[in-house]
Amino acid sequence: MSNDQYYGLFVGLITLDLIYLASSPPQNNQKLVALDYTVAAGGPATNAAVAFSHLGGKVELLGVLGSHPMTQLIRTDLEKYQVTITDLEASFQNPPPVSSIIVTQTTGQRAVISINAIKTQASPTASKDILENLEANTDTYIDIIMIDGHQIEVSYQIAQLAKAKNIPVVIDGGSWKPGFEKILPFVDFAICSANFHPPNCRTEQDTFAYLEQMGIPNIAITHGEQPISCFIEKEIFTINVPSIQPTDTLGAGDIFHGAFCYYILQYSFTEALSLSAKVAARSCQYFGTRRWLELES
Repeated sequence: MSNDQYYGLFVGLITLDLIYLASSPPQNNQKLVALDYTVAAGGPATNAAVAFSHLGGKVELLGVLGSHPMTQLIRTDLEKYQVTITDLEASFQNPPPVSSIIVTQTTGQRAVISINAIKTQASPTASKDILENLEANTDTYIDIIMIDGHQIEVSYQIAQLAKAKNIPVVIDGGSWKPGFEKILPFVDFAICSANFHPPNCRTEQDTFAYLEQMGIPNIAITHGEQPISCFIEKEIFTINVPSIQPTDTLGAGDIFHGAFCYYILQYSFTEALSLSAKVAARSCQYFGTRRWLELES
């Protein structure tokens, strides 16, 4: 199969991101003038889908978007990067979740406030037709599925379907979300952050043990600019990541997951992790979650 035929299904959160570059985060009652700003679609699955598309894959994003006028900004952004949206609640009229992000110029670190998907959960009845269509066509076009945990019930049904059809499932374990325990037994690759803490897991070793007991054969935990820990065949290895001076770390984990979904279809687990770290590091050298794409295209 040639690379341009890889098709990824990304399931989860769709937001509108308002991103500001500033000398520092604001203090109480302080007004700041931003040094730069940008607007883009956001959310873990969304940014991962954009990265997957940029690397050469075809991509479908499954989440709740709705018909509020603000969603046109999201649609326009994702159309530019050839991301196909399948809306789980097309008649939904409330505004999409909006994230406001302030990136500190000197460090690239970010502060984020967002409502995530709490108020935009898809109902099982609303997604019924979409899931039936996926089931009918999965064998012919989906090579890999990534789940970010923001649409648990739909993700659970899709993960079951993927397992039955031998389609690899990747989870973005940015943080623990209630309901993840239902999805994990159907997962092939768990790529988690150091902030991912399943119930009663206090250490990295606890997390590895928990995920292994769920039957997940390939597990990795990222640590930002520090080496990645990966668990393969009951052994823990580390993989170095590129050393850079970051401009903006926003979305780096999302981009890492999107790149991983693309590379794991071609390379070994450790090779895919290493290549994905290079892509994420490149993205951190530009402000915002899209500028790295525009300057590389």
